[in-house]
Amino acid sequence: MSVPDAPADTITPTDLAEIERANASGRTPVVFIHGLWLLPSSWNRWAQVFEDAGYTSLTPGWPDDPVTVEEANAHPEVFADKTVGQVADHYAAVIALLDRAPVLVGHSFGGLLSQILAGRGLAAASVAIDPAPFRGVLPLPISALKSAWPALHNPANRHRAVPLTYEQFRYAFANAVDEVEAKTLYATFAVPAAGVPLFQAAAANLNPWTEAAVDTETPSRGPLLLMSGEKDHTVPWALTHASYKQQAHNEGVTEIVEMPGRGHALTIDAGWREVADTALTFVRRFA
Repeated sequence: MSVPDAPADTITPTDLAEIERANASGRTPVVFIHGLWLLPSSWNRWAQVFEDAGYTSLTPGWPDDPVTVEEANAHPEVFADKTVGQVADHYAAVIALLDRAPVLVGHSFGGLLSQILAGRGLAAASVAIDPAPFRGVLPLPISALKSAWPALHNPANRHRAVPLTYEQFRYAFANAVDEVEAKTLYATFAVPAAGVPLFQAAAANLNPWTEAAVDTETPSRGPLLLMSGEKDHTVPWALTHASYKQQAHNEGVTEIVEMPGRGHALTIDAGWREVADTALTFVRRFA
């Protein structure tokens, strides 16, 4: 695989070590792609599940991602000005160094990125969990707008890193868990996030040249599963189902499943294993 003008300089030594390990293993690689307000470490438990199932897991971050939550909160400026296109090209550069087309598993904006990359023909199969919307996805639920409001309320946030207060995290991510777990998730996983992807997604249907666009019809897209948390405020069912309807035009397999009682934190909360197993069951059918 080759990616024109791929930003290989954004690939870290840790990324390269994971790529080399994947290539040496001979196994199908699985690339996990996180979304806003999280780090690659949010996938650690998932990565082990897929390793145990016979895959080789990679958890590359977005460009300049800190390693730890503590470092991220101490230096939020490193997240600023990371656009959807820049991050997609970064992951494309990682994929270009793999000997085999990977499975892509993404959450939130990672779910959007996995669909963008699959639309470039770079995936053996993809799972998009509560994916951020792309151009052509028309619903705008009030809860989604409220979840994104910490960034969208101020145009200057387009070029900033935006943290979430606990109350904002509770609404956007942890509304489906109890208070004790919500506070633990916030302390363990929450970090600032680039504001610009939220502005790009919000304006995608007004901008014909938006980077928040997916080629849903390419024959090389591969099988795709979309997953939706029943109680998700940030990407409610209406958004995920609208993405599904766009993707269903593809000649490949396109499926959707709703996870009962789950919010946007479904990949990191106490019920993460059920979500991981659902994704793994789909992946095993095709890769």
